[in-house]
Amino acid sequence: MKKLFIVLFFIVFLLNIPALAKEAQKDLDIFYISGKIFDPHKEPIKDAELKVLVDGKLHKLITEHKEMDKTFTSSHGTFQIVFHLPKGVIKNAKIQLEIVKSSYKRTFIDIKKEDFATKGNQFYLTKNIMLERKLGPAFWIAGAVFLLAYILMSFELLHRTVAALIGAATMLILTYTLGTFNPEFHIISFERAIEAIDMNVIFLLLGMMIIIGILKNTGIFQWCAYISYKISKGNVMALTIISCFFIAITSAFLDNVTTMLLYTPVLIEIAIALKINPLSLLIPGIMASNAGGTATLIGDPPNIMIGSFTGLTFMQFVYALTPVVLICMMALVIYNKFFYSKEYQKGKVDDIDAFINYLKEEYKITDKTLLTYGLFVMAIVILFFITHGIWHMEVCIPALFGAALLFTYAILTKKVKLLELIEKEIEWTTLLFFIFLFILVGAVEEVGLLAVIADWVHKLSAGNLTIAICLILWVSAIMSAFVDNIPFTATMLPIVAYLTRVIPGAESNVLWWALALGACLGGNGTMIGASANVVTIGIAESVGYRITFFGFMKYAFIYMLITIIICNIWLLLFY
Repeated sequence: MKKLFIVLFFIVFLLNIPALAKEAQKDLDIFYISGKIFDPHKEPIKDAELKVLVDGKLHKLITEHKEMDKTFTSSHGTFQIVFHLPKGVIKNAKIQLEIVKSSYKRTFIDIKKEDFATKGNQFYLTKNIMLERKLGPAFWIAGAVFLLAYILMSFELLHRTVAALIGAATMLILTYTLGTFNPEFHIISFERAIEAIDMNVIFLLLGMMIIIGILKNTGIFQWCAYISYKISKGNVMALTIISCFFIAITSAFLDNVTTMLLYTPVLIEIAIALKINPLSLLIPGIMASNAGGTATLIGDPPNIMIGSFTGLTFMQFVYALTPVVLICMMALVIYNKFFYSKEYQKGKVDDIDAFINYLKEEYKITDKTLLTYGLFVMAIVILFFITHGIWHMEVCIPALFGAALLFTYAILTKKVKLLELIEKEIEWTTLLFFIFLFILVGAVEEVGLLAVIADWVHKLSAGNLTIAICLILWVSAIMSAFVDNIPFTATMLPIVAYLTRVIPGAESNVLWWALALGACLGGNGTMIGASANVVTIGIAESVGYRITFFGFMKYAFIYMLITIIICNIWLLLFY
């Protein structure tokens, strides 16, 4: 009986807890404060720390029925605060919100009773708060590390993957050592670093590397070079034009490094047979490769990065960039005719038909079955690239799907060796480079360096769209000619995004097209401007055909200037 009484007592007590709590709350005022915290560019600030001070003293917050000293903003910069005060205290109390975030000024927001909407003993307030940037130790350290990594990458003092790794690792280790003792040294958290990695870019590159690696086993690319020579019938100028357009079209759908790796040995052999300097075919080929890669979303790494960052579709890139790229290709034909006309006049083959037959035997399709299946899969992938906006999916998905189909078929039919493909055809150093680069850029974005640059560009352009177009196009082109255009593009993405929001008329995406054209075509300017340049010149040097840095610039930089002028006129006329 006694046990039954105890059980009944507890049941009654538990049932009355809500009523007791409600009764207790009658003696309290309950405050609900919500809102959003953003930076001067209207971007939400994640993980900002919020505290409530009452008469200068820290006050407890109610979070999930627990008392806490502080709360944090969500990934969208939003926050919700609940706290209690004794009834009537709000009349004379000084209530403040304290907001702390590394690389931002510590901010105190005074809140008065009049700011609240009231309902009984409940007080409601919605408040959006802007935090101002602070150029503290984290800003200068991150900037210095980024600049050092940039120099190491751009001038090839270290392999770019190693340079990016050193930079990313340094940012993180400083955050978790110095930043632990002093928040002023907090650069980027591990969680934020992971978020900064654009997996759409990584998976797109991975998928295309697998597809290209398998198609290489069919001999299709070398066969295209043979067809180029056959159509030209030994006419060097015609051969150059056909080769350039073949390379440009290939580069529009495959990465231009792979394109030049495949075409370079063939062009060298043809040039030697024609008794001309192979560089007279290779350098125009490089120009065509970088130009062709500019035409589509998947043709060049800067475009891949822009597309992933902005959500612009494959067809938007085609509509916006392909027409001006075609004009640039026409300019290449004319420019090439004047620059290399004397060299081409030397070209001759004693027996053209015999040489064509030799190329036919040397560069033929080696696996028609694999090629047929590969082209079918590639057609599916390209179809999804074109329509990915309709399906609301990232472009990496069709690339991975196509890679999975082709990889599975090639392995099951023993057309390729699994380990050989994984080890040799997938450029792991490139993928790792992108991962570390994204962390690097995420770090300098976190400390506000990119915001400072964006403000400077905006101020320089005075909010004028025409000036902004010219500024982004020419700065991108000149910078990309002398430093790797991939880290430069990664740095510019948030900057152009901000300018697109604040400059009237930029909603047409014209600034993105200016960045794409400048970064991709600017890579033509020097020997180190794009990876395809370095790879091609390296192969040429390995067989005894060397060209100096300024020897390359003599041809390439002038053509780069011509194309950027064409693009500038195009953008101003049509946007």
